[in-house]
Amino acid sequence: MTPNVQRDLIPSDDALHLIGTLNAMKDKLLNAAEQWQLLDENGDVPATPSYPALLQHAADVQNLSHDVLRVTADFARTPHPTTRAGSTVLRHLATAATISSHAAPHFTETAQCALALPRSANPTDRHYLKNRMVIDHASARAFLRRSSESLRDAAKELDDHLAFQRCLAPLTRQEGPPLPPPPTPGGRRRLAAPNP
Repeated sequence: MTPNVQRDLIPSDDALHLIGTLNAMKDKLLNAAEQWQLLDENGDVPATPSYPALLQHAADVQNLSHDVLRVTADFARTPHPTTRAGSTVLRHLATAATISSHAAPHFTETAQCALALPRSANPTDRHYLKNRMVIDHASARAFLRRSSESLRDAAKELDDHLAFQRCLAPLTRQEGPPLPPPPTPGGRRRLAAPNP
């Protein structure tokens, strides 16, 4: 294997560890997007949405986003982003970090509207607040899903990179040390015995 190809490889252990981490984070973000519902079983905003529960969504997603940022920063500090696969992985991680950071403010806005809703007597204001809650909550969940997709894409890039390494492995073994030259025809010459 040429030195350039060797330099372009991410060690298998590093890639496998990162794939496991990314898959776990991806699942957490996706589960949050699916489980954190605002609307009731009839598809309506509850009459008295829970401010503490909605605020907890913001706090939890901030923790999840922090994990994505930490993994992205850790990966960026390694030499791996200088490789072709590593630069693609970093691009996906950067997207996931940016998108996930947008979710918390939308959950916070949803909670803020939930706090104001019971105090609003005007039907027009209530209608506006409910619409804002639906839009903000749906936007936050969409950010979680999109961030999860970026993490999935980063993990897939690493999977593809490992598959490439597996294809290279037999070639590497074949390249081993050079074989000795074949013997000359007639074998070795005998040295003449010295004259007495």
